[in-house]
Amino acid sequence: MDDAMIRVICQAQQSGAQVALVSVIATRGSTPRKAGARMLIFPDGRAFGTIGGGCAEAEVRLQALTALDDNRSFTVEVFMSGEAAADEGMACGGTMQVFIQVV
Repeated sequence: MDDAMIRVICQAQQSGAQVALVSVIATRGSTPRKAGARMLIFPDGRAFGTIGGGCAEAEVRLQALTALDDNRSFTVEVFMSGEAAADEGMACGGTMQVFIQVV
């Protein structure tokens, strides 16, 4: 995790706000980012960092907001292959496993 992300997490904690730390923990096939990519999601939907953009990131952002609402962490698998991915404009064709951690 880079220094800027650590600073943003610390600032959120100092202000009493929770954030969701989204981490790509595994990938299969072609994906926009690989394991280790991270982003933060704030309760108002703002993001800091990226796990690749597009529909996959939008899907994970919604899951992160749910994690914040429920105050629970969990793992999500994002499929970017097959007809569904093509219909959504995803060109990658792989799968990302993402851990969403409420901080």
